[in-house]
Parts: sequence; structure tokens; C-alpha cells
Amino acid sequence: MAVVLLVVALVVVVLVMRATVVAGRGLRRPQPPTAGPRPADPVRPVAPDDDPEFLRELARRVRRDDSPA
Repeated sequence: MAVVLLVVALVVVVLVMRATVVAGRGLRRPQPPTAGPRPADPVRPVAPDDDPEFLRELARRVRRDDSPA
């Protein structure tokens, strides 16, 4: 008897959940997709070869190494 009551309760819960889902679909209007905020441009260089100071120092070292002694 308890098992039958448990099965009936489970069926009622499933039916109520499905009814609320179906009813909720009719009330809502589809929302147009919104674009999220654009990520900000990086403030600092991401890698050493993006860093102007690093590139200047590298060029300075190469010029210094290539200069006649």
C-alpha cells in the first residue's frame, strides 16, 4: 500500500512540474540575444615581443654587439 502511494505521489509531482513548464513557456517572450561587454584591451604587453621597451632594449643590444671593436 505504501509503495502505491509513493508511486502516485511521484506521478503527481511529475505532472505538476510538466504543467508549470508548459504554462511558463506561454507567458515568456523570447529575449533577443544581448552582446556582453567587450573585454578591455590589455593595458600592458602580454608577451615580451609585444613590449616596445623590450624590443628597444633588444635592438640596442644587437647594435652594440654588431659595432666594430
